[in-house]
Amino acid sequence: MKIYLVRHGQVNHNLKKIYSNEDEDLNETGIKEAYELREKLENISYDVIISSPLKRALHTANIINRANKDIIIDGRLRERNPGNLSGKPLEVTNREEYWNYYSAIKYGTSEDIKEFFDKVKNFLDELKTREYKSVIIVAHSGISKAFYGYFNGIPKDGKFLNLGLNNCEVKEYIL
Repeated sequence: MKIYLVRHGQVNHNLKKIYSNEDEDLNETGIKEAYELREKLENISYDVIISSPLKRALHTANIINRANKDIIIDGRLRERNPGNLSGKPLEVTNREEYWNYYSAIKYGTSEDIKEFFDKVKNFLDELKTREYKSVIIVAHSGISKAFYGYFNGIPKDGKFLNLGLNNCEVKEYIL
C-alpha cells in the first residue's frame, strides 16, 4: 500500500511558535498552501483520505480531495498533546529533549512520547490489514515524526525534532 503522508497547512500557532492543544483552523497562508498542494497531488490516485479530527487537518483534507473520495477521521492521528504547555512558547522546553524518544524528562502533563508513538504504530498496524492500494493521510508534524520512527526505526540518539514535515509537505511510504 502506498501512503502519502501530508502535514496540514499553516495555522496561527505555527507562526507564533507556541505549543497548542486548540482545535485551530487554517489561516490564510494555510489555505493557500493546501490549494497549492492540491495542484501538486493532481495526478495521484488514491482510494481514501484518512485525517486527524482536528480542524486544520480536516480543512486541508477537504481542499486536497480532488476525487471526492471518502475522508475517514481517526483520533490516533491527533497531534501529540502538549498538556499544560498549551499556549506557551516552544522555548519553555528543551525541544531536543521533548522530541527525544529516550528522554526521561517529563514536561508537565504533556503526552508521553512513547505512548504517542505507540498510538501511531497501532494505527499503521491496523491500516496494514486494509485492502487499500493508495491512501492519503492528513495529520501533523508530530505524527510525521512517529511515521519516520515506524518506517525507519528509532534513531540511535532518539532525536526526532528535525524529522517532521513542514506545512503541506508530503512524504511517501510503502506499507
